[in-house]
Formats: sequence, structure tokens, C-alpha cells
Amino acid sequence: MSHLIAADIETALQNASWIRRMFEAGAELKKARGAENVFDFSLGNPDVPPPAKTREVLHALADDAVRPCGLGYMPNAGLPAFREALAKKLAQEQACPALQGKHVIVTVGAAGALVAFFRAVLECGDEVLVPSPYFVEYGFYCGHFGGVLKPVPMQGPAFTLDTNALLAAVTDKTRVILLNSPNNPTGAVYKAEDVERLATAINELNRTRERPIYLLSDEPYRLFAFDGVSVPPVLSHSPYAAVLGSFSKSLSLAGERIGYIALNPNLEGVDTLLAAITMTNRTLGYVNAPILGQRLAMALLNERVDLAIYDERRKAMAKVLTEAGLEFALPQGAFYFFPKAPGGDDVAFCAKLMEHGIIAVPGRGFGMPGYIRLCCAVEVDIIERSAAAFKEACR
Repeated sequence: MSHLIAADIETALQNASWIRRMFEAGAELKKARGAENVFDFSLGNPDVPPPAKTREVLHALADDAVRPCGLGYMPNAGLPAFREALAKKLAQEQACPALQGKHVIVTVGAAGALVAFFRAVLECGDEVLVPSPYFVEYGFYCGHFGGVLKPVPMQGPAFTLDTNALLAAVTDKTRVILLNSPNNPTGAVYKAEDVERLATAINELNRTRERPIYLLSDEPYRLFAFDGVSVPPVLSHSPYAAVLGSFSKSLSLAGERIGYIALNPNLEGVDTLLAAITMTNRTLGYVNAPILGQRLAMALLNERVDLAIYDERRKAMAKVLTEAGLEFALPQGAFYFFPKAPGGDDVAFCAKLMEHGIIAVPGRGFGMPGYIRLCCAVEVDIIERSAAAFKEACR
């Protein structure tokens, strides 16, 4: 064991993210075979251009930035005007008309919102329940502060929300139930009645608990819903609910790192929790989210990337996987597929795919062995050209 770093971080390095591991393997394969001969579906990096208005806004920001304090510090919770604009938009999305700017905190991406929230509410040993499969970084986000991620398996291939399983997993140590819809890696969109039932049960449980359970909804893919599916609100169903998201996917601004968290105004003591998250947002070293990113997102708040491009890719990927004979549920949202691995061994199947130039991520990297994740945030031409390779690998 190395004495240069903490033991838990050394363990984390040895069990590095399967996403990054496969992405790096793909990079090596591209060097060996040529990029045109490799079909990389590993990394969820949005590649559709930002809205056309972005160029105009950036030019205006450049002129404004050179004024005195144009790039200086701001309130730790974010630009007041941006918080007010966000609150107005979220009040409609979340059916929560009482939401005001003071109930919204701007963060360094949705990840920064999660980390700041966990630092504000978790004690060592507190449990965070999450439907599995799940985004693997959740374990690190809560584990930094002694929290314990407790995955609760959902049933494939659709991976709909199993409220009975989640509620059965609740213990005295449960502090947060974390939802992610549309889901990464499955593309599932949870039904309104399931979300409402879970929120109602949490409200009832909290009547007898000294330390409440929070219902936290991670929604960076909220705008990515297809075939007329709508993503139900969460915030309005419980005073203990909080919603977070970002503009990384909806505006293709992943590198700008602009996210937010919004609390239900009806939470008793909401001002205390807001003050705590604002403080942790600062003292974790974020200080405030990037000022140019905030101004850019505020100017583009009612814009979004062209979802028709992602929908075309989704349909192309569904066709390729169907013709290859893979079993999967058509994703309702986000830009991922989560098909079953033939034979049940996801690592072996990913290795077989790689032999044919396809880079996928084993499902165990998301807490669900036996499946693989494919990201279709790539050009349709790449998806269509991968068809023969999928058929050969599955043969």
C-alpha cells in the first residue's frame, strides 16, 4: 500500500470508473486501428452544438467582461438575477409556484450541487438510497463525508421505479433517497404516480423521525424525453424534496460547469438548509459557479439544443441493436441504451465487442452486472456503420 495517499482513495484508484477505463481503452484502439474503424459509445459527452444564439451572447459577454469587477467575486449562491430567473422557470417545471430566487443556489454543475448538499446534511454512517443501476460517481459524492451509498436493484429491462423496494430498504440510518430521471444509464423516465407515492411515503415516515429523509432528484437530462413522454415534477410533492440539474446537456455547456439546486419553500427551517448549502458551496472550494457561465446560461435559459438530432440517433441505435438480436428497452429519455449482455457476462461481452471495434461500458460499472451501457451521443453515421460489428460480436 502506498503511504503517499489516503487508503480509501488508493482503493478508489484501483477500482477506477469503468466509463473512464473503457474510454481510455477506446483511445488506444483508435491509435492502433484508426479512429474511423472504432465505434466509441463509452462516454456521455454531449456533442450537438449549443443553440445558435450562443455566439451572439458570448460576444456580448466579452464586451461586458472588461468593465471593472466584470469577472470578480459574486454572492456564493450565485447571481441574484440568475437565481430569480431560474426560480421562475423551475416553478413551472416543478409545479411549485411558491419557489423564489432565494430557494435556488447556483452550483458548479449538478455534481457540485450533490456534493454541497451531501456535505450539508450527512453525518458519518448516514445512508443514501439509490435505484440501481445508477451513476457510479454518486458513491464518491456522498462517501467523501462518511455517507454510505446503498443501491436498491430495480428490475430490467425497463428499470421502472420500484417504490416498494426503495421503502423496504429504509432504515434508521437512511438520510437521502436519490432519484435520477431520465436515468443514466437506462434512459428510464419514472412515472408520476410512482414518484408521488414515494414522496407521500417519505412525508409519512418523517412524521416520526427526528432527522428527516430527503427526497433528492438529479435531473440533468430533464429536457431529454422522447415520444411524448413527460418528466414528472418532484419538488412539489414533499417539503423534504430538493431538485438539482445543470445546463451541461440541455445547452451543450458541459465545460462551463453551471448547475443548481432548488429546495421546497415549505420545508420547515428551509432558510437554515439554504444557508448550510451556500456555506458548503463556498467552503468546499467552489466559492461560486463561474460568472461567465452563469451569465451565458441566464441568457440562454429558454433555449435548448436540437433534440431531434438525439432522437434520430436513438432510433438508429435501436435499429442496430434490434438487428443484432440484443434485448433492451427503448429508452424514454437521456441518450443511453442499457441492453442485456448475451450470456450474462457484461465484462466478457464488452471484450468481445472491443474485438470488433465497439467500445461499451460493462453494467457492473453502474451497479448492475449482466448489462452494458451504450451512449448514442455520437453521429448517426457512426451508429449505422457499427451495425455489422454488432452482428458479428453477437453471432
